[in-house]
Amino acid sequence: MLIPLTRKTFESLIPQIGTGPQYGYCWGKPPDFLRRLLISVVGVVIVLLVLGSLLPDEAGFGLIRFLLGIFAGFYWLWGPVLLASIRNADYRKYAYSGFWQGEVLDTYVTDELIGKEETVNNRGDLVVVENRERCINIEVGDETGFSTRIQVPLKREHQAIAPGDQAEMLVLSSRSDLGRIHRTSDIYIPDHNIWVSDYPYLQREAFVEVSRQLNDRRQANRPRRAAPTERLRDRDAVRNRDDRPKRRSSRSASPRRSRKT
Repeated sequence: MLIPLTRKTFESLIPQIGTGPQYGYCWGKPPDFLRRLLISVVGVVIVLLVLGSLLPDEAGFGLIRFLLGIFAGFYWLWGPVLLASIRNADYRKYAYSGFWQGEVLDTYVTDELIGKEETVNNRGDLVVVENRERCINIEVGDETGFSTRIQVPLKREHQAIAPGDQAEMLVLSSRSDLGRIHRTSDIYIPDHNIWVSDYPYLQREAFVEVSRQLNDRRQANRPRRAAPTERLRDRDAVRNRDDRPKRRSSRSASPRRSRKT
């Protein structure tokens, strides 16, 4: 099932500014924080030394250098917001989006190489250490033949996901008929209330609400089946109506034939 969404709904699902979970993801690991901290220190040095020699203190340039120094010095803090906003902008550039619903086709676990480190052992030999991470691969698809696969780091709750589980996500396209899908979002498994994603693109509470509204609307538009007792009562009523005219016609026919004779 694929239902087009309005631009307003789409922008509420993928915000322009990074959210809390997106900020936490872009904050990264300790090496990422140290890298941003180094950039902050270098930025402050450039502002104080280089710009200090180029711009005089008169005419308010001292205040400008001070503000630029504060801005550069706190890059370690606001840098993740910038990275998250850039990621969101890469998705928000697509003009059309849709709510997709299908099922899990397959799941399997793989060991993925995420990096290499070179070190020296006790004998002075160079040793290359491979850093690997266990990832879950989930393939989802629908009755139209569309399918896609997502690979994310394995978590304990992912063990509950099995083929046949219902899957929902946001799909993005540059075509109004959504005939070609360019991007897909996090995958939501409503059977287990599990999210499968690396970077959390979606406002998850808003997406669950959109899913609930669309499913309720589809159920309301589906023709209502009568209850078993109502179907039996209607069938008996039709049968009684059919029988009464036949009995009346048999009684009225015999007198006419007797007069003619």
